[in-house]
Amino acid sequence: MAQQEPESKPTLALEVAEEAKPTVMARPATMIPEDSWFTPKRLLVIFCVISLITYLDRGAIASNGVNGSLGTCSKNGTCTHGTGIQGDFNLSNFEDGILSSAFMVGLLVASPIFASLAKSVIPFRLIGVGLLVWTVAIVGCGVSQNFWSIVICRMFVGIGEASFISLAAPFIDDNAPPAKKTAWLAIFYMCIPAGYALGYIVGGLIGDHFGWRIAFFVEAVLMVPFVVLGFCVNPLQLKGFVPAESKSALAAETNVSPVQEDVEDSNGNDDTLSFKAEFRDKGSHEPSMSKSSTKILDEISMFFKDMKVLLLDKVYVVNVLGYIAYNFVIGAYSYWGPKAGKSIYNMEDADIIFGGITVLCGIVGALAGGFILDSLTNTISNAFKVLSTATFIGAAFCFGAFCFRNMYGFLALFAIGELFIFATQGPVNFVCLHCVKPSLRPLSMAMSTVAIHIFGDVPSSPLVGVLQDRINNWRRTALILTTIFFPAAVLWFIGIFLPSVDRFNEDSVDRFNEDCEHQASAVVEKSNTTPLLQERPGGTAYASE
Repeated sequence: MAQQEPESKPTLALEVAEEAKPTVMARPATMIPEDSWFTPKRLLVIFCVISLITYLDRGAIASNGVNGSLGTCSKNGTCTHGTGIQGDFNLSNFEDGILSSAFMVGLLVASPIFASLAKSVIPFRLIGVGLLVWTVAIVGCGVSQNFWSIVICRMFVGIGEASFISLAAPFIDDNAPPAKKTAWLAIFYMCIPAGYALGYIVGGLIGDHFGWRIAFFVEAVLMVPFVVLGFCVNPLQLKGFVPAESKSALAAETNVSPVQEDVEDSNGNDDTLSFKAEFRDKGSHEPSMSKSSTKILDEISMFFKDMKVLLLDKVYVVNVLGYIAYNFVIGAYSYWGPKAGKSIYNMEDADIIFGGITVLCGIVGALAGGFILDSLTNTISNAFKVLSTATFIGAAFCFGAFCFRNMYGFLALFAIGELFIFATQGPVNFVCLHCVKPSLRPLSMAMSTVAIHIFGDVPSSPLVGVLQDRINNWRRTALILTTIFFPAAVLWFIGIFLPSVDRFNEDSVDRFNEDCEHQASAVVEKSNTTPLLQERPGGTAYASE
């Protein structure tokens, strides 16, 4: 009898695995349960507002009202106090620039970490944790007393935002109507230029009238309701991930307690039960440090395994390479565009003009690109067609704009070019989400974000500055920069001909089945192991040889 019992445990584990599979009914074509407070549109609106607030912060810290300027002294010895962060902390331009870089360091380091944690922690709760970190860090910015304290807080702002950047798009993709997926993604990414614009305005108004610290406090207050929402509302699930309660049920049933086994084995012998339970309690517990190390190593191993899958996916790699080239130009445009426009065309209020064109064209272009792809049928091949065509036409218009001698001709062509350029936002992220299986989407978005910043907009501004220092001609510099759009268009054109499969509808319980198999194999291994204590026919326990 005692030797036959272990043989039934693998079967029990498999049966429990089958029973633990999620059975909650969801709305058609979504991952939202019927009894959830969320609806697909409500989720989209909430995520758009969160995105607006996070990008409002990026615009606000760059605004004159918050960022400010250094104090100045006239030749007669009259000095004026500086304004904003730069004036209060007496920062050099280099130190002022570090504030932006510090944010990016936190964002880039934390993005793949949050994406990997989504496999072991409920993704929706991870967003709540990230927003909480973001809110606390923003308050920290508001109470900072020196340069290094605000730099550290800006790093944590980036860490907090990383969870949202990695996980928000997959949630939207899961719950968008099938025929409008790209349009919904475009609406979400439209919030980037809109948030920046709001940041310039809000940062300027609040900073000038109430001080730069109040601007940060206002941002934190705006985010608090969404932090509460992230922790208090029943969490939504992502396609391709196992609900936490299913894993808990499986673990509870398959991990039979040692005392329970001893009760079965002892057949009522209290002395044997007591001795065996005490022996196991002392000998079977591994050090917690060893267990933690094993878990960390498993997570790292899984991360590299997933990274290998991404890097071997030609569609994903081509898409991200094109995105890097595209973002290289966009990043340099945003930093050097106003200065180049002022130098080439003697443009007054270049900041406002370039900012206005970017915001208007960013919103209209992003929406148009999403709706166009949906009207063509949102497939990966069609997405590459939109990407390559829009980027090529946009690059041609932008290149022609910088060739114009007349400022109004430049503005007209440049605006048309940016309309086409920003039409890529929905399609490029659609490819990132749909060329990989559901469980890899957070990592796909995270690594795309890391790549386009590390190899795109982060190095582009200083490199364009070096180029301008050498040739000392902003028109030529701008033309050379704009030509980099064409390699992006070529890369995306190549993507049209790559074999591609939309993996969105792949079995969403693959990861669950893997966990079930792992649990079952663990039970089999346990049952095949000779127990430390065996029982003699007479009921006496003895140690095995």
